[in-house]
Amino acid sequence: MMARKSSGGFGWTISCGFHILCLCQYMVVWRKTCLGVAVWRILVSQRDNPHRFWYAQADGDFFGWARAHASGMEVSITDPDVFVSQVQGPNSLKILEAAAGALPEKFTYFACTQVELGGQDVVVTRTGYTNELGWEFYTEPHHDSDALWAHLQRAGAGLGMEILGLDAMNIRRIEAGILNAGSDFNETTTPYAAGLGRFVDADKFDFIGKAALEAADKGRRSHGIKCPDGEPLISGAVYVNGSSAGVVTAGATSPFLGHGIGIALMDSPDHGPGTSIEVRCKDGSRLTGELVELPMYDQACEIPRGKLVDVPE
Repeated sequence: MMARKSSGGFGWTISCGFHILCLCQYMVVWRKTCLGVAVWRILVSQRDNPHRFWYAQADGDFFGWARAHASGMEVSITDPDVFVSQVQGPNSLKILEAAAGALPEKFTYFACTQVELGGQDVVVTRTGYTNELGWEFYTEPHHDSDALWAHLQRAGAGLGMEILGLDAMNIRRIEAGILNAGSDFNETTTPYAAGLGRFVDADKFDFIGKAALEAADKGRRSHGIKCPDGEPLISGAVYVNGSSAGVVTAGATSPFLGHGIGIALMDSPDHGPGTSIEVRCKDGSRLTGELVELPMYDQACEIPRGKLVDVPE
């Protein structure tokens, strides 16, 4: 069980204007933008209002980019000054029920709604950075964040909730194959290379980069790393047959799997799961490993949907 106080801002609000949906559809590769749904389709956005989208900012200058493409449109783009935290794990929905008095209706995977927590109306989503059963909550400027945090701690006190940081979530997100913008991929990485090609709606009307994506290589280059005897070094080289063939973008030691894990971005789509590799590790050694599928377990994502409650084999 984990909850995290965020130390960074949430992202940007795109709102108020006749062209809001046109702009959002033009900037993303996926067409679904239903009310009450957080959409994780390379860009992470939430449509909690017919006239408002929240975009979850990772790294990069989204603000300037979005404003440039909004030129001539009736749209307002602002910083909502929102902070995001999350409660993740098998008892997470029980904690939400204890904190809110009842679970929200139709609070399914990726749902977005508003609940009252300790007398304050708070936006919550069935999402997270761990691929565990869980939810996130968004602290806005008008909230009493200390009172909200204390209320959630009381709700989770008897349900095993502990306060943990990004290091704990990082292990689980690597196991789950959740990519981090700016480190696991950047502006030069196509969705196909990152393993996100299933989110590209090729039949959608025009969007930014559509022609380039249609012409791009469709091979996947992002894979998991299994290293039995060490922890892969971030930014270290991945070797195939003695030659550098990729880079480690994330690394950790998994207590659950019992070995080193990581994410590799390979130079060629020819190297996939099952490929024998060598990786530079944190202790300076160069050890053997293997490229593996992502997620490393629970490929059907039954855990965050609440369908898989037993510990995976």
